[in-house]
Amino acid sequence: MAVIALAGGLGAPGVTTTAMALLLTWPLEGGHRVVLAECDPDGGAILPGALQGTLGGTHGLRNLALAARQGQLGEAFWRQLVDVTDAGTRDRLVLPGLYDPAHASSMGPVWKPLSAMFAGIEAHAHDVLVDLGRRGAFGPSQVLAQRADVMLLVARNTLRGLQSAEVRLAALREQLGTTSEVRLLLVDAGPFPAGEVQRQLGAEVVATLPWRPGEAAVLSDGAEQPRKFEVSELIRAARSATTRIRQLVATRRARLSVPARGSLEARAVTGAR
Repeated sequence: MAVIALAGGLGAPGVTTTAMALLLTWPLEGGHRVVLAECDPDGGAILPGALQGTLGGTHGLRNLALAARQGQLGEAFWRQLVDVTDAGTRDRLVLPGLYDPAHASSMGPVWKPLSAMFAGIEAHAHDVLVDLGRRGAFGPSQVLAQRADVMLLVARNTLRGLQSAEVRLAALREQLGTTSEVRLLLVDAGPFPAGEVQRQLGAEVVATLPWRPGEAAVLSDGAEQPRKFEVSELIRAARSATTRIRQLVATRRARLSVPARGSLEARAVTGAR
């Protein structure tokens, strides 16, 4: 079980689309489940995008603010999750983000207990993908990045994308220090190969996802799936990326001798199902 944080730089490098691709391809052997939590203070994209606005504001991150003040965060968290599987198996779940950036100010007291919850629910066989967007790895919500097992910066391998990534990498490294190594997940929309990017930026490229706007639109905007979408190049690359990400988690925990978390922190999630 793991907590994986994804962040981006300027522009729209594809953080949410990448997170959705990982959500849909994350291995679920042994009864495991995976949650994608959209924690971008600038507002979420999944409700109006992949979910096509079907839920309005009935589910999502903002509803946790009041619950946290009432000491009911654990129970409320599970009610806010949306099942994105056709079969209704609740093994691939989404916590939709803020639908109005103005609501970010009310989330200040929530980020820290939410980060503890993410770390604790692995006792209930859940992995968590945290979409931090452009600003979520900084400011009040930065605790979500600090407590992640793996921190990934999503960037396009264009000149503009890599210049933004270089600046963001420096900021993340300064903020996280030695607590977490920042790695890159590239979207192959430009001319620079992964090896060159890795050398120039001094950060491991964990995986490269192909630039496939038609396939990506299924994940970002709820577009109609093209034929054989489940075995498309984008989905196959995302599945390969999950393998490498999970290896990084296992290596980090072995190095730190960190046992499976959940003994104390799971008390914060007694509402788990």
